[in-house]
Amino acid sequence: MVSAALTFGYLIFICVVVVVPAPCYSQDAFTCSRATNYGSPYCQATSTGVCGFGEYGRTVNYGNVAGVSRLFRNGSGCGACYQVRCKAPHLCSDDGVDVVVTDYGEGDHTDFIMSPSAYARMACDAAASHELFAYGVVDVEFRRVPCSGGGYGILIKIHEHSKYPDYLAIAILSVAGKNDVLAVDIWEEDCKEWIGMRRAFGAVFDTTTTPRTTSISLRFQVSGSAGLTWVEAPNAIPPDWKLGTAYQSNIDFN
Repeated sequence: MVSAALTFGYLIFICVVVVVPAPCYSQDAFTCSRATNYGSPYCQATSTGVCGFGEYGRTVNYGNVAGVSRLFRNGSGCGACYQVRCKAPHLCSDDGVDVVVTDYGEGDHTDFIMSPSAYARMACDAAASHELFAYGVVDVEFRRVPCSGGGYGILIKIHEHSKYPDYLAIAILSVAGKNDVLAVDIWEEDCKEWIGMRRAFGAVFDTTTTPRTTSISLRFQVSGSAGLTWVEAPNAIPPDWKLGTAYQSNIDFN
């Protein structure tokens, strides 16, 4: 067996790399790739992903998360959901697993570095999951799917790096449908204009232009099923925002 070092978030994990001799093909909008997993205490997801989700990245989607490489797209791929099915004969379930992107990670020609729980869910049973872990890397096929649950258009978390009221950093935790947030603007009431926020890292945007007495209105440049468009979220964040609090807005991205 050959060992390969994989970078996942801020940690280094060692995974055994052996390619499963399985066919790889595309059908019904699936794309062929490979996937591996990262080591984690108690088989949990990690809270250190570079998307900036923090503890939310550990618990979202029951911990079925993944780091991605080319799908990361400079952070706009954070929070995206994918159905991933492995192709090892007699080991893999028909449905595979739906994962949420919470991190960036590079492996041996892999698109997905999965949490242990997500990797195991690709198997058809417990015995098969042990075999998948023994392989280390498996051939998979994947496709973008809408993130399930929540019932909101967008979920915005006040990042812990924020300093009320002078510096605001937000993490875009979830966007309805199959949409990517490419840019975020904040409304400047005094100037009556939209001011661009900086993408600090991952899904985190920040600004020092923060209204102090009124609710904060945002707009999002979104790329998705409707093409490239701007969507406004009036009064998305209250004036007395709190660190670590998540606010949801039922805006329509379709």
